[in-house]
Amino acid sequence: MEPRPDQSFPIDRPTAGLRDPSRPAVGELLAGEPPESDEYSSSTGTTTIGLTTDDGVVLATDRRATLAGRFVTNKNVQKVEQVHPTAALTMVGSVGGAQSFIRGLRIESNLYETRRGKRMSIRALSTIAGNFARAGPYWMINPILGGVDKRGTHVFSISPDGGVLGEEYIVTGSGMQLAYGHLEQEYDPSVSMDEAVEIAAGGILSATERDSGSGNGIFIAQVTDDGVDIEGYDDATELL
Repeated sequence: MEPRPDQSFPIDRPTAGLRDPSRPAVGELLAGEPPESDEYSSSTGTTTIGLTTDDGVVLATDRRATLAGRFVTNKNVQKVEQVHPTAALTMVGSVGGAQSFIRGLRIESNLYETRRGKRMSIRALSTIAGNFARAGPYWMINPILGGVDKRGTHVFSISPDGGVLGEEYIVTGSGMQLAYGHLEQEYDPSVSMDEAVEIAAGGILSATERDSGSGNGIFIAQVTDDGVDIEGYDDATELL
């Protein structure tokens, strides 16, 4: 059928309801190999640590970002960000994916507090984080969520498939095996916040000695009932 003179058809976008074959589907971003594009090749490599104490939570990360795991693209990346009045999240994997993930959690936390007049619990926030990871195109993220609420102190590992696991201490990233070796020897549930900072710094230092994806200093987040305090240091030995 010939179109009427005043009738036009879009020719510069896919047919409605069909995926553009030139772009990857969400499932393709979560499984298999990442697309061969600079958009997805910048990653944090990284070592991130979360520790619980009776008084709060300590999160620690290195500061290095790499291109495809080989070239150092940035030496001062802040890989831990506040996402809730008394919670913070570390960044692992794709930089863009992690940043988008953090923005999403902040929005959900703020909306909950605005609508209900109270803060979201850390466990509820971890559930949302798991749902985001399972449903969204966040390539290979594996962050740690740490926070404090009325039920105590918490750290959760958020896996790429949406799994949420809570522990007294957690390590993720390319240097995790090296850091875990240090924490297994040094961590005790009765440690103070100052002792937890020192233990976390030692774990980051152990990882940076051998893991090429980790290095260039450390960021420490201390989370208590009073809020989140994040500080960066050029050398982890400053905290030992």
